[in-house]
Amino acid sequence: MIELLRHFKERGVAFEKDAHQILSKHESSKSRVISLDQTRRFLVGLSLQQDELFQQSLACIEDEIYRAAHVMGWAAFMDFLEQKLASDGLTKLKSVRPAWNKFTTIEEIRENLPEYQLIEVARDVKLLSKSETKIILGLLSKRNECAHPSNYRPDLNETLGYVAELLKRTEHLNNKSL
Repeated sequence: MIELLRHFKERGVAFEKDAHQILSKHESSKSRVISLDQTRRFLVGLSLQQDELFQQSLACIEDEIYRAAHVMGWAAFMDFLEQKLASDGLTKLKSVRPAWNKFTTIEEIRENLPEYQLIEVARDVKLLSKSETKIILGLLSKRNECAHPSNYRPDLNETLGYVAELLKRTEHLNNKSL
């Protein structure tokens, strides 16, 4: 009896996986979020906080709260970028920004400097190329539209694209070192 139940459970899980894979190809299907979540799981090197922020972004997408999904996804990405900048004890960062020597932790830098400057310094320490920097600054601009009063109302497709782009950028940065 237990073996029969286990068999039906396995078939149910396989059916759900196949259904999501089929439905994810349809433009307005929320199953596309499931595919994005599976993509996120392949990322290694995320902290618990970053993983949680990406999960919250995906939950916002499922609940059709698209502006919040942009904001949460961006928060996860920036936390990852900041940790990457701090991975050598802030040595490279402080060598290209001597004025930042007054800060002892990445948290102090985060609290005192705008995200724009953190992205620029990532380029200066060769973590980002010039074109990557422009793209990420564009993603910041999109996040700002979502986080502040504006007429921008992203839909499912725009939001999935935005979060997918953040995940790709995170994966790319994960393979780099200072």
